[in-house]
Amino acid sequence: MAKKGILTELNEDLVSFFEGEKLVMLSTIDHESQTPNVSAISWVKCLDKNNIRFSVTTNSRTIQNVKENPHVVFTIIGLETVYSIHGSASILEDAMKGVSLKLAKINVNVNQVLETMFWGAKITTEPQYEKTYNQKKAEELDKEVYDSLLK
Repeated sequence: MAKKGILTELNEDLVSFFEGEKLVMLSTIDHESQTPNVSAISWVKCLDKNNIRFSVTTNSRTIQNVKENPHVVFTIIGLETVYSIHGSASILEDAMKGVSLKLAKINVNVNQVLETMFWGAKITTEPQYEKTYNQKKAEELDKEVYDSLLK
C-alpha cells in the first residue's frame, strides 16, 4: 500500500499503473451548471511523473468543461487503494491526427496526488471492463489512440 501523505507528482507505482488499459474516473466542473461532472474514461496514458494524457470524443462535454475551468481530478482504484490525482488540463489537439475516430488529445499537468481510500481497508480487485464491440476494430483503434497520445 502507498504511504499516506500528499505527493506533487506521480510515484513509480502510479506511472506503471497507467501502462495497461485502466478504468479511470475523470472529474471536471460542468461549464453550464458549475457543478461536478464525472466521466468514466479508458484512453489514458502517463507521459511521465508530471503529465497524464487522455482522449475523449470531440463532442464530449469534457472539452468545453476543460476550456472554461482547467482544474480536473482523476480517480483511480488500484494498487490496493484509491487515489485522487489533481491537475490542470490543456487541450493539445482538438482532433487527433492519425486516429480514425474524432477524438481530442488533452494533457493534465499533475500538481497533487492524494490517497483517498477510507481507513482500515484495501482494494483487493481492480475494476475491470469488457469491450462490447468488434474486438479487432477495438484493438486497432486503441493502438491508434495510444500511439497518438504518447506523441
